[in-house]
Amino acid sequence: MMASASKKTETQGGERKSIRFLPVMPLPDNLPEGRLAIADMANAFGVTHRTLHFYEEKGLLTATRVGPMRVYGQGEIHQMAVVNTCRETGMPVAVIQELLEQLSAAQTQEEADFVFQSAMLARKRELAAQQSTIRRQMQQINELLDFTPSAEIEVNDNAPPAHLTPAELRCLELMAEGYPTSRIARALDMEPGEIQVMEKTIIGKFDGNNRFQAIAKAVMLGIVGH
Repeated sequence: MMASASKKTETQGGERKSIRFLPVMPLPDNLPEGRLAIADMANAFGVTHRTLHFYEEKGLLTATRVGPMRVYGQGEIHQMAVVNTCRETGMPVAVIQELLEQLSAAQTQEEADFVFQSAMLARKRELAAQQSTIRRQMQQINELLDFTPSAEIEVNDNAPPAHLTPAELRCLELMAEGYPTSRIARALDMEPGEIQVMEKTIIGKFDGNNRFQAIAKAVMLGIVGH
């Protein structure tokens, strides 16, 4: 199921702005028709209620109310797909806010797609720079500790391939390819919540703070390709 161009409104600083076109994004499988209650929205995208409230506070998402219940229409669901994809790449909230502002000014679907692709390319360059920085820092540490290549492998705190289960290794490979949690879940035929737990386990095995540090260390160890 794919998200396509849609119409929605958002409120930032009291000013309502229309987003007429959104980039095409994959939507969760078996998504119910019509509006989603907050619990269904959270389950569909593998996030918590608190995350959705946070997105609303930051102007990344809006909800309407049916009585006491918060619900999300198709426009909000499509926008959540965009926001969720951006967050999966580690894009900062402030950058996503700027992206949505640019999308709100798009006059055609092609222009919206170009804006989104440009943002993804910029994020890719940032990740490449971070990866280079990690490699340089590792090299400096090795020089300071006077490690030989063989000694480094023996004392390296990162998890070698043998410490990863087959499912974790496949998950890591998909993480390295830039797959978001929802797509990894579909690829491994698992629930998004299970993949979130597995990703945290993988990150812990590589002694990282986030998925990008884990991927960078796995690349340096030769566990996954560049």
